[in-house]
Amino acid sequence: AIPVRSSRLPLLSDAMPAPAHLFPLIRNCEISRICSTVCYCHHKHLCCLSSHFAHGHFRYAPQKKFATLYRPKENFNHFIHARDYASTPQRFYLTPPQVNSILKANEYSFKVPEFDGKNVSSVLGFDSNQLPANAPIEDRRSAATCLQTRGMLLGVFDGHAGCACAQAVSERLFYYIAVSLLPHETLLEIENAVESGRALLPILQWHKHPNDYFSKEASKLYFNSLRTYWQELIDLNSGETTDVKEALINAFKRLDNDISLEAQVGDPNSFLNYLVLRVAFSGATACVAHVDGVDLHIANTGDSRAMLGVQEEDGSWSAVTLSYDHNAQNKHEVERVKMEHPKSEEKNLVKQDRLLGLLMPFRAFGDVKFKWSIELQKRVIESGPDQLNDNEYTKFIPPNYHTPPYLTAEPEVIHHKLRPQDKFLVLATDGLWETMHRQDVARIVGEYLTGVHHQQPIAVGGYKVTLGQMHGLLAERRARISSVFEDQNAATHLIRHAVGNNEFGTVDHERLSKMLSLPEELARMYRDDITIIVVQFNSHVIGACQNEEL
Repeated sequence: AIPVRSSRLPLLSDAMPAPAHLFPLIRNCEISRICSTVCYCHHKHLCCLSSHFAHGHFRYAPQKKFATLYRPKENFNHFIHARDYASTPQRFYLTPPQVNSILKANEYSFKVPEFDGKNVSSVLGFDSNQLPANAPIEDRRSAATCLQTRGMLLGVFDGHAGCACAQAVSERLFYYIAVSLLPHETLLEIENAVESGRALLPILQWHKHPNDYFSKEASKLYFNSLRTYWQELIDLNSGETTDVKEALINAFKRLDNDISLEAQVGDPNSFLNYLVLRVAFSGATACVAHVDGVDLHIANTGDSRAMLGVQEEDGSWSAVTLSYDHNAQNKHEVERVKMEHPKSEEKNLVKQDRLLGLLMPFRAFGDVKFKWSIELQKRVIESGPDQLNDNEYTKFIPPNYHTPPYLTAEPEVIHHKLRPQDKFLVLATDGLWETMHRQDVARIVGEYLTGVHHQQPIAVGGYKVTLGQMHGLLAERRARISSVFEDQNAATHLIRHAVGNNEFGTVDHERLSKMLSLPEELARMYRDDITIIVVQFNSHVIGACQNEEL
């Protein structure tokens, strides 16, 4: 295995989670907000063709073959009456300590030493947290310091059709990036150490919550694939300094290629064989940040997002977008997909805002159903384990499937030079962005980090507010100041707002309690998994770096 220096004692699960069905059954869902009712399909990545109700019943996909993607008709009544269930007054409310216990269960914070022996860091530290909606959660997160090069890596990963692909990418991608950034001499040193059986240089220092486990069973397989990659980098040595953007793109593409290859080759170990197939047939989007001094690179594949929080001269907060969603709302992305396939396929490439009418993100890891030829899919399925061969979805070929691959894991990379007014970075899966606008995210995090959120005037946004309602808002803010409501983690604070905000933009404890009390089968109908990393920058170091460059 690859040696690492961890910022905490290693705590790995003794066993992998029980295998889930490769592709969970997909259903339509509904969100009931305080002021409006929005119809929403939670499994938006592998989704039905229509995400809203028609005349009181669910719309079916027109193709008969799609019937395998949906829950049996006899179970539909349960979901049709979900709105009635949700609108029924609940007698049970979580207490503030119980709410805090749920919100803080997965929070993690790390403070970066100002000087690590090599460089002065532009990162003060980061907070991260996750709130599940799926069981088990399909999101993953990662954070690590590069030990043989400079900089930090942070990323969020949104899985679909299960968590297998997101789990694998969260474990492996940073190693591929770190190896891509290593100079030729260091790669040779690592390879020679492996050949001679000596201890390897640690490449990454991981910063992990105890729940962020590594798959011990697959570590040897993953190591062998990574070693093959660095051996090829050694053979291709050009003698030039590695460009960060190029390294990020190469790492993303190579890992996705290895995921595909491992599934094709298989493994004599039945558990590993099933694992690599689960990884390949599920999918994951990724949004990764590499921070080195004033150089910030964002590599994004899919629809998770990166946003920069900027403090203006008057103290207000603004948001700078550092990634673009790869979906049907991105016209450039739609054009890219169309250009990669014959003109005769143009009408069928994007239907109902989904790739081939099925997949929401236009870029993702895994998802070999959208990358392999029909012949290859059939061969792998027929020679695979019974769990795979008996799964209806894996045997289903997407409609109008003529010129694969239709999907890529190649990231879009954006480079930004940090400035003293750039105070923080937010990386988050789409579970956050579906509930909050980036400007609200910038304001809430900015005010939290500067400690002024308790002193701001209460804004009611044009609503007519009675004296009693205003009294309630003031009482609520006074309660938030108390220690029971005070968050020590910026990501937790953001999740509290994302789930509990009312129409006035303040956290409503009753609403928050209700949302966190929902049983698993309903929670996924109201929201998605939420994973957030908030990175705080050191403005003094950034300013000093800027002055040195002038």
